[in-house]
Amino acid sequence: MTTKDPRSLIRIARAGGAEGVAEPLDLGRRVRELRKARDWTLEQAANQAGLARSTLSKIENGQMSPTYDALKKLAVGLGISVPQLFTPPQAEKVNGRMAVTQSGAGTATATATYEHELLAETLTKKQMLPYRARVRARSMDEFDGWVRHDGEEFLYVLTGVIRLFTEFYEPVDMRRGDSAYYDATMGHNVISTSDEDAMILWVTSLA
Repeated sequence: MTTKDPRSLIRIARAGGAEGVAEPLDLGRRVRELRKARDWTLEQAANQAGLARSTLSKIENGQMSPTYDALKKLAVGLGISVPQLFTPPQAEKVNGRMAVTQSGAGTATATATYEHELLAETLTKKQMLPYRARVRARSMDEFDGWVRHDGEEFLYVLTGVIRLFTEFYEPVDMRRGDSAYYDATMGHNVISTSDEDAMILWVTSLA
């Protein structure tokens, strides 16, 4: 598993502040809010995530920077994706907004299976989370089970050939220009079947 400094992951998403002014997300506060929204104790949340209670307590209180593996466990335990962990949905309605991300300018995070580039990261109170992904995985054996999280998801193949695995459907081979829209609570994983890593666009709903 490729590990990345969590302090750089925090730059993935921004929250709060006046429109047009982005401030770093307080990860500990975000985790605490997610836990309390589920009416879980520290013990219950730690068990769900497969972490020690003391570790979760330190994360919530900003006393430690979790590894990417710990962030992944947290996301799985909370039933969301890692990017959603850093992008709290906002109920407030804001009109007349736009964000432009130049090619290659999005914040990148890497795992053993994907390399994500977050798009429109400066835009606050998003209802969708768009990101480009380089698909490194070549086999389902490279995943620790299914990825599943709240919301719906749209996938569009930019380059290469992928195979989309889902919990309730047969695997589907997809090429440049192919797309899929699915319920993200259904387990799903993507591998590249190209000689080169495939590139895809993912858009995940946050509402």
